[in-house]
Amino acid sequence: MNIEFVDMHKSNKPIKVLIYVLLSLLVLVYLLPLVWMLSVSIKTNAEVMTNPFSPPEVIQFVNYAEAWVKGQLGIATLNSVIVCTITLIISMFIGSMAGFAIGRMRWKLSNATMTYFLFGMMIPVHCVLIPLFTRFASMHLTNSRVGLILPYVAFALPMTVFLLTGFFKSMQKEIFEAACIDGCSIYKCFALIALPLCKTGFFVSGLMTFVANWNELLLAMVFISDPLIKTLPVTLTYFVGPYETNYVLMFAAIIIAIAPTIVVYCCFSNQIVEGLTQGAVKG
Repeated sequence: MNIEFVDMHKSNKPIKVLIYVLLSLLVLVYLLPLVWMLSVSIKTNAEVMTNPFSPPEVIQFVNYAEAWVKGQLGIATLNSVIVCTITLIISMFIGSMAGFAIGRMRWKLSNATMTYFLFGMMIPVHCVLIPLFTRFASMHLTNSRVGLILPYVAFALPMTVFLLTGFFKSMQKEIFEAACIDGCSIYKCFALIALPLCKTGFFVSGLMTFVANWNELLLAMVFISDPLIKTLPVTLTYFVGPYETNYVLMFAAIIIAIAPTIVVYCCFSNQIVEGLTQGAVKG
């Protein structure tokens, strides 16, 4: 009796090749626009109009300095850092407590509370834009950083609670049982055990919150009119006029705006994927 053994590696090789080809095409789809923006940002306006897809004849690094000065990107960057940092701290503080209460504590309304936060993920900002503006205008919160931080925190909390709840649920309950036997209160369990074990969850949810608020445009345009308080995405619109658009300076400003997020994702991509996988599978 002849038994034929099938080499699984050889049989799966065409599938692997196809996957690598598709992934390579996907990488090109994402990278080519970035490369083209970088190419445009170091050209002259005449080159952009005549040969938009050709390499620059002479590299114009002065475009970045001109965009930084004319667009007031220094003040805008500082405003974005302040707003995003305060939003991150508040959302991490409230989200961690809510996630720990839902994921590790037993109480009747835990599932209802989680459902309430999940509903927050389904509400688009466009639906609440007009009510928020009228309410904030009556409370004199428009044209201030506080009026921008409050909705940022509200829209960041659902995803933060959702992710951190998964991480808290993935922790072994025996650790908390042993801590309670040794005399730890629920507050010490949260501060001394849960928080140190949830570093990856804080990193992933915090990074997603920071990047989302860093790139947010709609709320910042509606609520802020003072140039000294406007954030970075809003100042990018200065380069687009009703009759003329300075494409060179606009793309240079865009490169400056997206550079921090690209660097962060490139440096910590492995931690992001590991954190999302850990919170999804174990939670």
